[in-house]
Amino acid sequence: MNHKIEVFLTDNTAPMKNLKHFKTISDYHKFANINAPDHPLISLVDYTKLQYPSGIENLQLMKEYYTIGLKRNIPYKFFYGQQTYDFDEGIMTFIAPKQIISLSSNPNIKHKPSGYLLLIHPDFLWNSSLAKQMKNYQFFGYTVNEALFLSKKEEQQMIEILHNIEKEYQSSIDKFSNKIIISQLELLLNYAERFYERQFITRKISNHQLLEQLETLLNTYFSDETTLEKGLPTVQWVADSLNLSPNYLSSMLKSLSGQSTQQHIHHKLIEKAKEQLSTTQQSISQIAYSLGFERPASFTKLFKNKTKMSPMEFRKTFN
Repeated sequence: MNHKIEVFLTDNTAPMKNLKHFKTISDYHKFANINAPDHPLISLVDYTKLQYPSGIENLQLMKEYYTIGLKRNIPYKFFYGQQTYDFDEGIMTFIAPKQIISLSSNPNIKHKPSGYLLLIHPDFLWNSSLAKQMKNYQFFGYTVNEALFLSKKEEQQMIEILHNIEKEYQSSIDKFSNKIIISQLELLLNYAERFYERQFITRKISNHQLLEQLETLLNTYFSDETTLEKGLPTVQWVADSLNLSPNYLSSMLKSLSGQSTQQHIHHKLIEKAKEQLSTTQQSISQIAYSLGFERPASFTKLFKNKTKMSPMEFRKTFN
């Protein structure tokens, strides 16, 4: 295949048309027309050797294993938000099991991209500390447009770890093999966390613009007379409104402000509640309903948790 295949994560709730389900890593190797894996539960695939069948653009792909991709020499700019990103050497994506992806071709590609795909079946991690830790790596919930952009130095660090993993599973397997591979994998994931943190910092201007958009979004939501019917804003709704995944949004917000998306929602909600308690004569129940709570007791509990006083006690400080 001499043209670029681009990958997009799709909504798991969307209708499944032409779904290709890979239960094992061997299934994927056969589909991509490459040699059988050296290890049934973990494999490092050379991106240049993939030979997908024709018509792959019409398929959705779902895999029962983790996929960590590092693509190199990609001859076009990546757009992130409203601007291009300045790290062109390498890009990493992290896809968890059961996520659905789709692909589209770009016939205008000038150079064949290269890189690696690391495939890890969850069974490989069984009974290890990393098995429980995987859910804490938020970037497995990011979308492709929230990929990790690498400098040349960072890219080489990641490639070295990938090759160390490959060398280990290609060697004679002994009682230390699994432990060594998992430690290398954990090292790679920890570096990814570090580099994502750097990415949040290097994109500080655009991320602060996103904070302003979040502020405007929540102000508009709580000023809307239909808030009562809509209920409280959810993290998913906020993320969708900002064209980001919930995980990436919360990670970015924690990096900038120390607070998650949910905490930002609560902060704005309490801010609006204080405003109404101090400037109107509405009852506590009326205020609770106007802010989207189904039960006034839930509003009172949250308000007291955040301010250390009940709504009525807060109101009395203004009398």
